[in-house]
Amino acid sequence: MFNFFKSGATDRPTDVKGIRYALLQFIKQELQKAEGGEGSYIKGLCLYLGGNAAEKHVYEAAVYADEPDAFKAEIQKIADDYALALPDNWTLDVNFEQDFPSEAVKAPNLDAAFFIKTNKHFIRQTATAYISVLSGETSQKEYTITSEGGKVNIGRDKKAQVNDGFFRTNHIAFPSDSTNPANKYVSRQHAHIEWDNDSARFMIFADEGGVPPRNKVKVRAEATEELVKLHSTEIGYPLAEGDQIVVGESAVLQFSYHSLAHE
Repeated sequence: MFNFFKSGATDRPTDVKGIRYALLQFIKQELQKAEGGEGSYIKGLCLYLGGNAAEKHVYEAAVYADEPDAFKAEIQKIADDYALALPDNWTLDVNFEQDFPSEAVKAPNLDAAFFIKTNKHFIRQTATAYISVLSGETSQKEYTITSEGGKVNIGRDKKAQVNDGFFRTNHIAFPSDSTNPANKYVSRQHAHIEWDNDSARFMIFADEGGVPPRNKVKVRAEATEELVKLHSTEIGYPLAEGDQIVVGESAVLQFSYHSLAHE
């Protein structure tokens, strides 16, 4: 078996099992360093994987890229075996990048780095995504959103007077004077999208006009085709590549990290 504690170049693992074992041992050591093994303050773990094109598929297999919960379960088993009290809601983010953040700890003999997120210790991440309008009429067919751009409101009309008398700006607006039938069922304050730095994801939230019994916000996950209905303004849904968002009865938006404007 690969000897993790040697530092010679000849000890660099090259097969799936060797890389997985070395990654888990590396993560275990870093977790044990965290305040003497007390892990309850941890919010999440970030694993960064590099490697050249020829190695990438081996690293993907090592972390069960097609089954993200499987590698997290392996880490949880280590935490249980070594009394590392990770909180119930800890997260794992696996990122394939050529350049690792300077704050992350580089693994020996692996193209990998590791970072532990806490309330006071985190890597500020940025992202750009695109919202395409698949059904319904808006002023643009595609909208660009960024992690630093603030909340993106979705609703009927650009300027809409809401229940408290004030006016709300809808950045993705469905005009009420449109003849498109999908616009009719979009509320003035239907939903919004915002960036969550803790999970490094864009989240969609239903607003007052987008929760039952008034109206609806539904998300169909691209990866699983699972349909999720948002019933509360307090609980958001993390958006992933290709997810479709239904606002009202038939207005449909699609979330992507890639622009579809020129496809």
